[in-house]
This record gives sequence, structure tokens and C-alpha cells, in this order.
Amino acid sequence: MGKKSVATFVVTENIPLNPTNYLIRLKSPHPLPVIKPGQFVNVEIKNTSEIFLRRPFSVFEVDYAQNVLSIIVKILGRGSKILTEAKSGDPISLVYPLGKHFTYPEKGEKILAVGGGSGLAPMLFLARESGLPAQNVDIVIGARSAVDHVDTSAYSSFGNIHLTTEDGSLGTKGFVTDHPLLRDNLENYSRIYACGPDGMMRAVAGRAKAAGVFCEVSLENLMACGFGVCLCCIEPTVKGNLCVCTEGPVFNINDLKWQI
Repeated sequence: MGKKSVATFVVTENIPLNPTNYLIRLKSPHPLPVIKPGQFVNVEIKNTSEIFLRRPFSVFEVDYAQNVLSIIVKILGRGSKILTEAKSGDPISLVYPLGKHFTYPEKGEKILAVGGGSGLAPMLFLARESGLPAQNVDIVIGARSAVDHVDTSAYSSFGNIHLTTEDGSLGTKGFVTDHPLLRDNLENYSRIYACGPDGMMRAVAGRAKAAGVFCEVSLENLMACGFGVCLCCIEPTVKGNLCVCTEGPVFNINDLKWQI
């Protein structure tokens, strides 16, 4: 894991993607280090007296030429709501880059990336950075309804995108695990990756393990400090209780003490 930095970035764009998701682009005052899919940044929430802890967000895109990184912020509480109100030119303090990244696939492999909710950001980042042709990459993204999905058409050149909705208003009806790609022939994939709600990831992991396929997941434990000091994000593993912010957030499912 590389050196962590603290810097004040400047908002260059804040784009509403749907009623609850915003794409925020942040420009660094310094050249950005290499940031890989699965790594995250811890964002300070300013102008509030009741929020003391930084909020973690997966990196969505990196533009090294412009020194800009992007995150997708989903409104889940007061902290994220304040972030979505940021305006172009606003300063925002980041600790970056944090955590361990996904293992990249080998040339010629076929992969399945599964994202639920905010988990779509690192999955799309991974698809873009995988180095694989689009036909070797399947991406399944789940949401509650059509209005909760964001436009992912720009990523169709990096993989085959499949959508699910719990109410059936877009794509396959049901959870992501109801999609045919996650029900049949998982052994056709070399690697499976997942990020999203805990229950979703456990279900994906269970199917991957049953099929004997390599699988990594990005945990969404509360990661307040990013340095393994606050102990908010402890996860039981076969190697003992580990801090997700420093030993993860990406874990091989075989290292987790999940009942799978």
C-alpha cells in the first residue's frame, strides 16, 4: 500500500445522476498517485457542528492528466447530503488513497463484476481498468427501481452491462442474485468481484465459492479514520480481527469468516 496524503481538493463538477446520487469531480493541488479500483478516499464534511468523522467513498474515476478524481455520493444521511450540495470551486479535504485494491485479472480471463447501490462505482472503475476486451467483462448492477439506477452507457465499451431492479421497472426483476448470470454457469468465469450491501455480497460470495471461482469483495464497514486507529471497521477474518480500512476494503472471500 502506498503513501497516504491529506490535501484540500477543489470541486470542479457536481452532477446529479438521479434524485439520490451525485457525481462529484475533485481536482488535486498535486499530481495524483496511481489509484486502483477498490481503493477509497476519506472526505471531511465541513460546515457542520455535529459531524466529526470523515466519510469513505470508493474512487470512481481518475483523470491523471487533469489531476482529478471522481466519487459517486449517494444520499444516506446528513453528511452525504451536505456533500451533494457542494458547488464548483468549493474546497474539500481528502485523505487518499486508502485501502487495498482488487486483484487485476490476467489477460484472456473472463470476469463478472457485481455492484449494488453505491457499489457500482468500484465495479465500473474495475471494468475500465481491467485491460480486458468488453466481451470478457460482465457487469451486473442492482437497484431498488429504475429511478435509483444511474446512466452507465458510457461504460458499455468496457463490459456488458446488465441491470436489475427489485420492482422490475428496469432490467431483470429481483435482486442482483436473481440475474441469470449469477444463477447459472458461474464456473465459466475466472474471477468474480462484488461491492454493495452486506447481504448481497454474502450471497454472491456463496455462489462463487460453490462454483469454485476466485472471488473478491469490497466491504462497506464504517471507516472513519482510514489508518486503523479508530477500530470502527473491525472484521473477523481467518487471520484474526482486522481493520477493513488498512487490510481491506477488498478481501478474498476465503479470508472472511462468513457462513458460506
